[in-house]
Amino acid sequence: MTTRSETIIRIPTLRTPNLVLRAPGAQDYEAYVAFRASPRSRGTGGPYDRTASFSHFAELIGHWVIRGYGRWVVADPETDTALGIVGLMYPEDWPEAEIAWTVFDSAEGRGIAFEAASAARQYAYDVLGWSTVISCVLPDNTRSIALAKRMGATYEADYAHPEMGSLGIWRHVGPEALA
Repeated sequence: MTTRSETIIRIPTLRTPNLVLRAPGAQDYEAYVAFRASPRSRGTGGPYDRTASFSHFAELIGHWVIRGYGRWVVADPETDTALGIVGLMYPEDWPEAEIAWTVFDSAEGRGIAFEAASAARQYAYDVLGWSTVISCVLPDNTRSIALAKRMGATYEADYAHPEMGSLGIWRHVGPEALA
């Protein structure tokens, strides 16, 4: 006799004053591929072709299964248009768990990364019970460094990633500082 069971993936939806952080869906794939193919993706190791982008997109969902947390698609609350990817990640070759952010071209300069990354950090502290978190940033990614500083993070050290090279580790303020 064959029995059947299911694995249910639970990805919470977060709402901020101007954004929705939700599970990635098929409707987000083309925007994700366009970002990953663009020069802007250099901050995440790109540019990438469609095949690599598909694996990375699927990884967004898989991370929730393996770690119990992950990254969300940041969407416009009115149109549900994907504006970027923000959330928590801890790949096998990373120094520790981090808040990661990428904003698609059409959403640049609107404060989206700050609002979404702040919500992700609050989730890490309030829901997951973390006491600290980092962000890893390429040294020439001045916009991400500025965002890390705006969030109150301070430079801690360099990390030599085997594929991406030198990354700056930016330590975020802990939950007690946000209270």
